[in-house]
Amino acid sequence: MTKDELYAKLKETLINDFDIDEADITPEANIVTDLDLDSIDAVEMIVKMKPYINGKIEPEIFKSVKTVQDVVNILEPLTK
Repeated sequence: MTKDELYAKLKETLINDFDIDEADITPEANIVTDLDLDSIDAVEMIVKMKPYINGKIEPEIFKSVKTVQDVVNILEPLTK
């Protein structure tokens, strides 16, 4: 899965499952301050992305995630 495809799936998840306005979702959008997701929402977001990922997601790698693009960058290698 390419980064663009993964971004599209993540965007779709944020819109459908978290009721976030599509206009607010950009690669630079901060997950906490711009999209108003708390830590539980962030975990749920990652769980919802699991069908697109091969293997296990290590929680430690998400400690540095701040933006939508950060999520895509971390998940993309796991799709191969």
